Amino acid sequence: MLSINENQIRPVIKVNIDQFKEDDEIDISYISEPFLFLSKQNQVFAYVQINNINQGNKQKQNITLSKLMSESQSINSVCHLNGQISLTILFQIIGEPISIVQAKEGYPSGYIRREEILAELFKQENKSVDLLKSILTSIPMGTFVVDKDKKIINCNDAGLKMIRSTSEKVINTKAENIFSVEHINNVFATGKTILNHLQINDDLGLLVDYSPIFSFDQEVEGIIIVVQDLPMVEEMALEIEYIKDLNKDLNAILSSIYDEILVVNNRGELIRYSENIIPGFWNVDLKDLIGKSILEFESQGLFTPSVTKLVLEKKKKVSIVQETINGRKVLAVGNPVFDENMEIERIIIASRDITETSRLKTELKEMKKKSEQYKKELDDFKSKDRFIKKLIYCSPKMEQIINQAKKIADFSSTVLLHGESGVGKEVIAQAIHQLGNRSTKPFLKLNCGAIPENLLESELFGYIKGAFTGADQNKDGYFKQADQGVLFLDEIGEMPLHLQVKLLRVLQEQEVIPVGSTKPIKVNVQIIAATNKRLEKMVEERTFREDLYYRLNVIPLNIPPLRERIEDISLLAFHFLQQLNEKYNKNFHITPDAINVLEFYSWPGNVRELQNIVERLVVSADDQTINAEDVNQFLPNSYDFNKSKPIISKVIPLQEAIDHVEEQLILLAMKQYKTTTKAAQVLGISQSSVSRKYQKIVNDKNLNSEFIY
Repeated sequence: MLSINENQIRPVIKVNIDQFKEDDEIDISYISEPFLFLSKQNQVFAYVQINNINQGNKQKQNITLSKLMSESQSINSVCHLNGQISLTILFQIIGEPISIVQAKEGYPSGYIRREEILAELFKQENKSVDLLKSILTSIPMGTFVVDKDKKIINCNDAGLKMIRSTSEKVINTKAENIFSVEHINNVFATGKTILNHLQINDDLGLLVDYSPIFSFDQEVEGIIIVVQDLPMVEEMALEIEYIKDLNKDLNAILSSIYDEILVVNNRGELIRYSENIIPGFWNVDLKDLIGKSILEFESQGLFTPSVTKLVLEKKKKVSIVQETINGRKVLAVGNPVFDENMEIERIIIASRDITETSRLKTELKEMKKKSEQYKKELDDFKSKDRFIKKLIYCSPKMEQIINQAKKIADFSSTVLLHGESGVGKEVIAQAIHQLGNRSTKPFLKLNCGAIPENLLESELFGYIKGAFTGADQNKDGYFKQADQGVLFLDEIGEMPLHLQVKLLRVLQEQEVIPVGSTKPIKVNVQIIAATNKRLEKMVEERTFREDLYYRLNVIPLNIPPLRERIEDISLLAFHFLQQLNEKYNKNFHITPDAINVLEFYSWPGNVRELQNIVERLVVSADDQTINAEDVNQFLPNSYDFNKSKPIISKVIPLQEAIDHVEEQLILLAMKQYKTTTKAAQVLGISQSSVSRKYQKIVNDKNLNSEFIY
């Protein structure tokens, strides 16, 4: 350690500037010290070198405070000593012209000039040698000092290790024996520094810097040679190469990413960007934006909103859709990168042009909407087709009824169905509902003759809470429940007269008034009424309102009884039999002669009676084959083929009737008995006659013969 010589401590001459203004002149003629100190509020804060103020003028003079302040230096950079000087403090002393000696109380007690400290250093016990060695040793790189004779006069241990030599072999030897003579001569000749010279010999590799040492006259009087061992250089080079490769990989990754990638700092200034730039988005070259803020583009109306601004405000990941002035849409995702203090340091912005995607998405929505609409229409067609297939008929009369129902289904007109009980009036009403544009809406049915008169009104029109005893809450009637759909009123002739008035109001005004209320409710309901009575006669007898009759009788449909459409009997019989077989896992079948018996019956109960008879035959049958005898025992006044004769319902030429009956009998016999031999036995004629006549019928009617002759 170096101790301070108290004789070298010089007094602190200070001027308190609190009492002066900027333009006031201060007399410094009395100051004999080379340094003047400035204080404020009794605290020394700066010093001024007097020689610098009086440069060019040997006479000391007054000086303004502003001039004095402009020439002053802060004492914060000056070393403050308090007794002894360490090697580390010595480096600080060398950097400033003076050092402050600190008193015990903490204020300056004096100062020492740098030259005096260094002079004292070289006086005390020859420690200058130790100082220079310490300085050289503390440098991690190899250092060699060359004098003007180009000899090495000093070096440090790090340098000796790098050149694999000793100080005895190096000191006072020619520098060119170790280092490049060309570079040494060049530095002495030009005074320029030569950096990063690679020197590789057989046994060593070095990176060498040559720096000149100038005299006071700015002449080169020596060289400082700084060397780095090549393994360290190689390590640094490898690290640099690794960083280059990493940077190359990152650039390759960025270039392969479809999105546009931007990196901005916490001020919104662009640092770097990827190769994939969204065309027509920036309208400028991004190279020109490096180091500039991109926040201003939102205010310029180039696009909105700014994802950078939102990330800085919210301090979290933000995803937005930006829209440009030319109508393009860009999906921008901003990801913040935080430092150790959780402050935003960088923002990574990934942007993708979704203009086309957005357009395709809109088109896809439209296509999906249309697809759903087409699917709905197709489902409606399928539903209608399935319903049509459920309708069992083949007679021309029923064909005409179904065709009329299809036409009616396209409208919301009121329909009045006439027909005997059991002919299928409800089935026709369902057909009108299913085949029309109300098929997805409710279909409700109400039998006007099955509900007591005192309840029928509340069932039809509904009621409000408290309308009568037991009305604890509001209830919607059939009209309200069937809104937008179809309401089927069966047995309309049984409706009381006072309710007929209300029904007439619904048909006229399309609104209902619940029981107990005075507020009408709008409804949109298609009415289908059905009756097995003659409403015209009831109108004459004043048991049915004439005005209501004409309101209901907009589209009349007369459904023929089963006896008038004999062609449907066999189809319906087989249909009901199939249903029962599937329900009970049976395999019943009915013979042609049994079908003939069914077709000759008058069926006063119509389709409902036929369904009941088929079920009765299945339940009562002893065998899975149901024949004519089985049918005869359940049908009153049924036709007996063994006793009865064919009945002709109209007058036709005799021969035509004979030919017709003969044809039917032969076809029926062949269908039932399969062979001409058995058919001949039943018909009571020869086998050859049956064969000849049957062959003629087949040829005339282009039938396929499946029977044995």
